[in-house]
Amino acid sequence: MPNSEKIKLTSYSTKGGCGCKIGPGDLSQVIQSLPASVANPNLLVGIDTSDDAGVYKLSDDLALVQTVDFFTPIVDDPYSFGQVAAANAISDIYAMGGKPLTALNIVAFPIKTLDKQVLADILRGAGDKMKEAGITLVGGHSIDDNEPKFGLAVTGLIHPGKVRTNAGSVPGDKLILTKPIGVGILTTSIKKDKLSEEEIQRVTDVMATLNKTAAETMETYDVHACTDVTGFGLMGHTLEMAKGSGAGIRIYADNVPVLPRVRELAEEGFVPGGTKNNFAHVQGSITFPDTLDQIGQWILCDAVTSGGLLISVEGSQAEELLGKLKGAGVEAALIGEVVAEHPGQIVVL
Repeated sequence: MPNSEKIKLTSYSTKGGCGCKIGPGDLSQVIQSLPASVANPNLLVGIDTSDDAGVYKLSDDLALVQTVDFFTPIVDDPYSFGQVAAANAISDIYAMGGKPLTALNIVAFPIKTLDKQVLADILRGAGDKMKEAGITLVGGHSIDDNEPKFGLAVTGLIHPGKVRTNAGSVPGDKLILTKPIGVGILTTSIKKDKLSEEEIQRVTDVMATLNKTAAETMETYDVHACTDVTGFGLMGHTLEMAKGSGAGIRIYADNVPVLPRVRELAEEGFVPGGTKNNFAHVQGSITFPDTLDQIGQWILCDAVTSGGLLISVEGSQAEELLGKLKGAGVEAALIGEVVAEHPGQIVVL
């Protein structure tokens, strides 16, 4: 049996992290074919706007926030994989403005192929990240599977009047992103042994960082919409915000924070299929400048795992919020604005 400390976990899967999601185009076609669900006045947020989590009202001052997320290994170290997968799943609760409360482990694992210690280390990493978030683990479910997969179903609480969706942006808002992008290209490069240990640790730290601080910092500001940037990439999730809000969005490409070496590795060919699928899905709704080449466009569409929050905040409060985020150690940047022109579209400048 392989030793957990030396295992190359990513070699056991064909895709990694949020890059293994069904593409937005295919998923949209499937969802559109489903019959309309029975209307329920207590369902505050469902599947209509492709939001991060569902919200169900229990009383006038209490609602449940529910989400689930799991995927194949994104890094080789089992403990780190558990941390990243947990942070990614919990993020949806933060994006809605909720407080995560409980979680269930979701495990698929080749129990006869990989050492049981590998699974123990994955669960230990997730458990430590849940403790950091103040979450209580209440159980889970496991299956024997050829490809390892792990994630969480997370339940949180929120006041019904304080729910933040991805569909409330208004013209005049500024957009703040709280983590750098380029994760998909870098993690694809991990599978090809193209990153140093320091570079692997850097991208792992970004993915394993909870969006807790960012979510708590934005609580006292007029945030009209919020989403977390994951598998559909920065442009995919921004487009969902534009369409859901019925507004146009401008993105300042030079302001978008990108992890080191992303462009270099993309130019060497390490662009994941999920990133290219994202680009194909959104390109008809985005105007790119002539100065931004194909590599630059792919980077903006890169399939992110456990990315940052995309915050649409009242324009006059943006600089103050940005300063507070940076002061709290968040890698935040002001990357765009919401406009009335070209509703449901993105213009990259």
